[in-house]
Amino acid sequence: MTARQAVALARRLVVKVGSSSLTSLDGGLDLARLAALVDVLAARIAAGSQVVLVSSGAIPAGLAPLGLARRPRDLATKQAAASVGQLQLAHAYAASFARHRLTVGQVLLTADDVVRRAHYRNAQRTFDRLLALGAVPVVNENDTVATEEIRFGDNDRLAVLVAHLVGADALVLLSDVDALYDGDPRRGGAARVEEVRGPADLLGVAVRGPGLLGTGGMASKLAAASLAAGAGIPVLLAAAADAAHALSTARVGTSFAATGPRLSARRFWLRHAADAAGRLHLDAGAVAAVLDRRRSLLAAGITAVDGEFAAGDVVELTGPDGAAVARGVVGYDAVELPALIGRSTYELPAEQRREVVHADDLVPLPAR
Repeated sequence: MTARQAVALARRLVVKVGSSSLTSLDGGLDLARLAALVDVLAARIAAGSQVVLVSSGAIPAGLAPLGLARRPRDLATKQAAASVGQLQLAHAYAASFARHRLTVGQVLLTADDVVRRAHYRNAQRTFDRLLALGAVPVVNENDTVATEEIRFGDNDRLAVLVAHLVGADALVLLSDVDALYDGDPRRGGAARVEEVRGPADLLGVAVRGPGLLGTGGMASKLAAASLAAGAGIPVLLAAAADAAHALSTARVGTSFAATGPRLSARRFWLRHAADAAGRLHLDAGAVAAVLDRRRSLLAAGITAVDGEFAAGDVVELTGPDGAAVARGVVGYDAVELPALIGRSTYELPAEQRREVVHADDLVPLPAR
């Protein structure tokens, strides 16, 4: 099945739309464009699919009501604009979806909500219940409380995390750009990349950064699409104006074929979302055991321990060269490990003869 077919047939679909597709340059929501997108999504829901919408636009939507001429740079004003704009955005979506007798549920997330396992599971349950009740989850980063330290950075990455969290069959990234190009399309001479089947198709592709109203830009979308495809989720990148065609098999935009195995939500969280609280340094034999033979990590293969962590925290596993090779949930507190490292299981007291990181709680990192 091609990526375009996967999008067209997806039973559960995540659609992300950028700020520039919903707001005007002078600030405020463009209600006509928002309604047009809602009409497309409502039609897809009526056809039997479940749709999760990840929507940017809160900060730009708050500019005009607050009398701000441009997107603010300081955090406090950004949060104030988001506070005003998020309310307008949610109200606009609720009113527009109501025309199709659909109820909207607002889900505001910070990076902390996916970094912490308990928060991640709570978000997962909320999404599942909203969809089971027939509501349309509308997701945005919680800009009113997010600090620079706990931001996703852009909603493209957030959309990938949400797609895995809800078990989506495909991801659609909509913006004001109609496709991925091998250069800047505004300068002429750039060719559209119709399909990305793997990293080799991206050689020589040059992309640009954020636009006037958004924080993502094509570089962000390309990184998000590559991340999702590498984790088993097909992606379509297209213009919001082409949304109806993008959700079919029409040859619009750029498709990204799934290039890696689909990870469970837990393993995806371990690899891409969770913060590492420390590091365990491994010898070459232990690296081979956990990567090649998918074995649990034992104390005998550890050469050093960095960081302050407790049993149940996520840690990185590094090889002899210092490069991170895997992540996992550690079974010991940091203070317990120095007395155990390098020792055979049979040398340890009975109560300590257990894995440091169990194979079921360990995920290899992509080779760099």
